[in-house]
Order: sequence, then structure tokens, then C-alpha cells
Amino acid sequence: MTTTLTAKAPEDVLAAVPVVLGFAPQDSLVMLTFGGAEQFHARLDLPPGPAEIPPCVDAVLRPALTQRVRGVVFVLYAADALLARALAEELTERFEAYRIRVIDCLRVHDGRWFAPTGRPDVPDHGVAFDIADHEFRAAAVLDGRVTLGSRAELAAQVAADTAMVAETEAALTDAEPLSLSGAVGLVSRSLSRGRAGDAEDLASLLLALRDPKVRDQAWSGLRREEAPAHVALWTDVVRRAPEELVADPAAILAFAAWLRGDGALAWCALDRCLAVDPGHRLGGMVARVLAEAVPPSAWEECAGA
Repeated sequence: MTTTLTAKAPEDVLAAVPVVLGFAPQDSLVMLTFGGAEQFHARLDLPPGPAEIPPCVDAVLRPALTQRVRGVVFVLYAADALLARALAEELTERFEAYRIRVIDCLRVHDGRWFAPTGRPDVPDHGVAFDIADHEFRAAAVLDGRVTLGSRAELAAQVAADTAMVAETEAALTDAEPLSLSGAVGLVSRSLSRGRAGDAEDLASLLLALRDPKVRDQAWSGLRREEAPAHVALWTDVVRRAPEELVADPAAILAFAAWLRGDGALAWCALDRCLAVDPGHRLGGMVARVLAEAVPPSAWEECAGA
């Protein structure tokens, strides 16, 4: 966002979370970071039980250390108060052992927020809150940011469109892969309209992307200012691609989404890529970049070196 959000109370934090993530989280651990080399925010699914708490904490601690974060706020969207307490205690102990200040830790459930490890000024039954009309939401609208109701709504944006997939499958019967120059030309022509041509064009592009040279050409020269147009184009490709051919365009979409600064969309695209090809080279690279909270600015530094 171009607007700075200044949180002065727990309700402000709770209003900020869906704005910075782009959706309202559920059953999640959310970490907001402050004072690091690069500011970033992270969301993970809640651990299913106590045994999975340590690896969950590791997953958010690693990028915090990498980015030299000085302070964090945790928000646990959890119905299970006992699990949330155990997670909050582990987070606090581990982060403060590395001299990362835990500014606050909140649990959210059913329209109320709680202090998971206890706090004198917070009743055991929690504090009711309503952020529907919070000023942070208005700021997001002015910034042109859309806040979705859930991560499932975000994932639906890159889900297969059954009718369009059927058109592509029919076109694949007689399709031939585009050459490298042909694929580059089609992508270039398609960027302004956000759509990869008709079903025949798309089928030929998908076949071409199986060649690593073509796939790498599609993403390796991207600049941050070009990322929004590429996100729109590759979202169209992913939604129209048959499952067996979706891994390559989904990985390119994930890279473009990360470069645009949209980590949540990047993870949704990776889910589609890695479900088909768990060892996908580009998909694995983007997953590591996201897991370590590498900022998009690092790509420009690398490209300019």
C-alpha cells in the first residue's frame, strides 16, 4: 500500500491484517513485522496439534531472522484456546530468545479477540470488535486494494474454469508447440489485453512452455513495472489450462505475483503448480523466495548486477 497504517489498539491490528494480506484469514497464524531490513507479513495455517507447533514457529522465525526484524505482532485466528495458548507461548519464547520483541499476541474467534497467554486488562471471555467500517478499509479502497472474504476466494481466482479448459483440451488435439520466437510474440501481443489469444493460440503456447527455454524466457526478463500485466495474462492462462499442463504457467504466475508484491496470490498459484509437479524447478524457486520473505526489490538488484 502507498498509505501507511498506524495501529494504536488491538482493533487497529485486526483491521490491518485483512488489508495487508488481501483477504480475511481463518484458522491461521499471522505475523506482522516491524523494523527489519524489509517489512513483510506472513500467514500460515494453524498447526493441527501441539506436536506441529515447533515447525510452525520455525517457519515464521527463519524469515524474521533473515530480514533482521526487531519486533512482531502475532494474530492467531483459532477456535481452540488451549492450542492458541501453547502456540503463543512457543512463539514468544523462541522470538525473544533471538531478541525479537513480541509487541503483542492476540487470539481471534467468533467476533472477539483474546489475550491467549492472559492479560490483566483483557477478560477471559474476550473483547467484542467490529472492523467493518474501520478507516484502514477505507484507506485500502483509496489505494485500489481489494480485500476478499477468505483465502478460498483468492484461490478461486486461479482455479480452473471448466468450460474454458474444455475448449483448450479440444484445441490441443491438432495443436503444435510454438517456437521460442512465436511464444515470445504471442505473450507480447497478449499482455495489453490480459488474455492469451483464442483456444488454438493457448494450446500451442502451453505445449511450447514444456520446453525449459521457452518457459524461462517467459519469466527471466520480467521487471517489477511489468508484473501487473503478467499477473493478468498468466492468471488467464492458468484458468484455461488443463491440469496436466498447468504447472508451467502457474509457476510463471507465482513469480509475477511475487514480483508485484502479492505473496498470497503467489502461494495460491504455487498450490496449483506443485499439486501437479512437486519437483517443478521454477515453482520450487519461488516457494523458497516466499518462505524466506525475499523482497521483490532483490530481483531488480539481481537483474542489475
